[in-house]
Amino acid sequence: MGIVRLTGVTYYDAETAHDSFVLFTGADSVTRLIDLNGAVVNEWPYPGVPPRIIDPALNGGRRGDVGVQLAPSGDARGGIYANGTVGQLSWSGEPLWEWGSQAPGGAARQNHDWELLPGGHRLLLVTVPRAVPGLSEVAVGDQGLVEVGPDGDIVWQWLAGDHLDELGFSEDGWDALRRTAARDPEDPWGYLEMNSAKSLGPNHWHDSDPDSVFQPDNILVSFRKANVVALIDKASGAVVWKLGPYFDAAPGAQHQRINVHKVPRALDQISGQHNPHMIAAGLPGTGNILIFDNQGGAGYPPAALGIYAGSRVLEVDPATRQIVWQYTAEDSGLPSWTFFSSFVSNAQRLPNGNTLVTEGMRGRLFQVTPGGDIVWEYCSPYLGYGVAGEPEVREPRVPGVDRLTLTPLVYRAQAVPFDWVPDGTARTTPRSVDRRESAGARTGSAT
Repeated sequence: MGIVRLTGVTYYDAETAHDSFVLFTGADSVTRLIDLNGAVVNEWPYPGVPPRIIDPALNGGRRGDVGVQLAPSGDARGGIYANGTVGQLSWSGEPLWEWGSQAPGGAARQNHDWELLPGGHRLLLVTVPRAVPGLSEVAVGDQGLVEVGPDGDIVWQWLAGDHLDELGFSEDGWDALRRTAARDPEDPWGYLEMNSAKSLGPNHWHDSDPDSVFQPDNILVSFRKANVVALIDKASGAVVWKLGPYFDAAPGAQHQRINVHKVPRALDQISGQHNPHMIAAGLPGTGNILIFDNQGGAGYPPAALGIYAGSRVLEVDPATRQIVWQYTAEDSGLPSWTFFSSFVSNAQRLPNGNTLVTEGMRGRLFQVTPGGDIVWEYCSPYLGYGVAGEPEVREPRVPGVDRLTLTPLVYRAQAVPFDWVPDGTARTTPRSVDRRESAGARTGSAT
């Protein structure tokens, strides 16, 4: 028995969509680069969490190099413990750099994010099994960041468990956090599940105020299970700016939040968010924070959720903490529950003002205009029994789950400029396509 669904490119408005390649790891743990017609341009037989084509400006001018995970660690716990080696491959698949055996414990345990920094160092999000002061007397899956030099030496480290008192938990929150750690200290996704880490880069906040907290090398991170987005000061390690975990302006239920479309307005309760990052200089919305707000169950204590499940993409002004743009399914004329991923997923601003969205739980990638029109949609045809980024698994990994099922899950996709890959890379001629059953899915209204 398999999944019966429409796959590949289901809709493409070639006049309105921003043309690029798109990189993602399928649920079969193969990383592929496609064009907007869905043709596979190149592939690598490794997963990435996430996979990323590297900007040639940071890579000595080399084009087409990709970052992926190369070898599992053999740790039976799986999840964020599973990765042994993270590395960089050439366009043709030759290994150029890898890191893992030099890591503490002999395994990288890289998960959820990584970044090549100016100067050749790498920022890696890693898991560190240890007893966290004030949280647990036994080892738990703490998460942190390491900066690794080209030779593999760790030159900077930050551990989440050392900064829990900076995240703003209430007394009830602390109680829930401790119960979680005590109940399952070997939770394969960690007690906080830090699921992204991205340096800010050059930005107008710093340009106008050199003493601003928005220093280019400060790092924006996300704690999915805690409903916290935090900015880490690279020099001191302190949390110097954050969103969450609690929001005074939040209505009491999920469907009330996702169906409010007036902007600007105060940011309300995010829940289970992924991939918050500052929109880069030169892109529409530069300096704002783009967040895929899953609205999946999360929080200490858990945030209130409603019955009309739906996700949203939020653009937040970090100075006012107001939502200045958002996307929900209703902006495309559809019920809120038709766009929903309670975990994984991301969003990326494109040069023409469109946004590439990964609705990861369903393996659906789409490009949406500022007014809510979907102008490109692709549903991954690649199925697997494991989470993208993990080798295929046929025994249960999650407590309470006794049968694994096929999934098209995609963790995170990346829009890749054509000049980031080798000259002469073949791609098909852009052509408009409409294979979707509902014409209403293409209508939208400005938000």
